[in-house]
Amino acid sequence: MLAAAIEPAVGFDLHSLAIYLHILLFTYWLGSDIGVFYSSRYVVNPTVSPQGRAIAMKIMHMVDLAPRVCLILMLPSGVTLMAASPFGRDIFGGWPLALAWIGGLAWLAIMLAAFFRAPAKHAELVARADWVVRSLATVGLLAAAGYALVVDKPFGVDTNPKWLAGKVAAYALCIGAGMMIRVSLRPFGPAFRTLVSSGSTPEVEAAIGGAMRRAIPWVIAIWVLVALAAFLGVVKPGTTAV
Repeated sequence: MLAAAIEPAVGFDLHSLAIYLHILLFTYWLGSDIGVFYSSRYVVNPTVSPQGRAIAMKIMHMVDLAPRVCLILMLPSGVTLMAASPFGRDIFGGWPLALAWIGGLAWLAIMLAAFFRAPAKHAELVARADWVVRSLATVGLLAAAGYALVVDKPFGVDTNPKWLAGKVAAYALCIGAGMMIRVSLRPFGPAFRTLVSSGSTPEVEAAIGGAMRRAIPWVIAIWVLVALAAFLGVVKPGTTAV
């Protein structure tokens, strides 16, 4: 009876840890992203004082760090999950797993440097580097997802992992949607700095509100894609794995 009682604890292996990490990243990604969206309502509200909107902006900016981190770590976390599975251990274990974490942590370092704009003299360089990495990741992951969808046994896996292809595609589209949010918000920064330094004008409010409105569809797209990826990862529709 004692052995039966401690069996679940002994069974906590790498696969269980990988699932736990994956769940944490999904939770903090979606939860903090909703917090960013809620804070943005105060940033664009013209009835709030410029000082109050500046405080809301600082809060929104720092909360936005969490989904950025989660998005990046989701890639090596996903590879870990596949490497810990008996169906993907021979394919993703060893050097592919190590490469995924080295690349993911390098991308994370680039993102953090761009986010905090430090060192300042390299701020533009790391921002461009982050954009390039996101572009390459989006294209590469969509190509991998497409390959897994059209091939009978992608990477030698014979359990019909079409659900995994869908999950990878959803993740890649999340990266792309995040890039489109940045494109939509390009007029926001200069307009908001004008608001704080010189006060509100109809032109400033139009630029701030317009940028936010253009970004909202992409924000909602990320929420839907994250939920879809989570659904595919849990349900695994179509899999033939026992």
